[in-house]
Amino acid sequence: MRLHYELSGPENAPVLVLGSSLGTTTALWEPQLPVLHEYFRVLRFDHRGHGGSPTATGPFTIDDLGDDVLELADSLGVERFSYCGLSLGGMIGMWLAGHAPERVDRLALCCTTASFPAPGPWRDRAATVRESGTAAIADVVVGRWFTHALAEREPEVVQRFKDVLSGVDAESYAGICDALAVMDLRPVLPAIQASTVVIAAAQDEATPTEFLRVIADAIPDAELYVVGDAAHLANVEAADAVSVILHGHLTTTRGSADVLR
Repeated sequence: MRLHYELSGPENAPVLVLGSSLGTTTALWEPQLPVLHEYFRVLRFDHRGHGGSPTATGPFTIDDLGDDVLELADSLGVERFSYCGLSLGGMIGMWLAGHAPERVDRLALCCTTASFPAPGPWRDRAATVRESGTAAIADVVVGRWFTHALAEREPEVVQRFKDVLSGVDAESYAGICDALAVMDLRPVLPAIQASTVVIAAAQDEATPTEFLRVIADAIPDAELYVVGDAAHLANVEAADAVSVILHGHLTTTRGSADVLR
């Protein structure tokens, strides 16, 4: 699985990989690029069946999604990198840092979880998508990504994300839902060696703050921040606050992430 990717930022800078949420593309991280480009060669990728990446037929697991990123990094000659992910992107980040600790320099996890309380909702969503496509869930899913205040203030932003989700390949999306239904990353969290920051959003219904607190408590020396006035896509709705946290964590005493030339 060769994922679609985008490289941007100075060519002689350390590499930072950005992982997006389920149902979004590399465009998710555009609010952070001006800050991150000052310090990093930024590598963004699309998940299976998202954006420009090939479609995929399940079943597959979180291990497969993590391997996709490692294979992409290998193809570009990147042995070590920092990683920042939101939601599904954060889950992949935990998998990478836990299963390939030698590859991850610094880690940032935003609005994500190491496990879900029950598999049923994900299996139900997979069934709906297989039956009716991703457009059938766009209103409900994207409705949880932003606060009511943002939806009223900037309806065009909400509509843009609905359009992107509606364009995701149904079987690829459903396969990822199946993977999330059985995912449990909690056993790997204590083994994560990368310096880690965890970012929650106060109004996030998809991955509430207590989910992020479980992660921060389990990863050695992890720091937890909670941003207000934002829901699940906190990097969009609270872009400045998230950018400040990422800047402080990722650029302080930078480690040995590779330079991609």
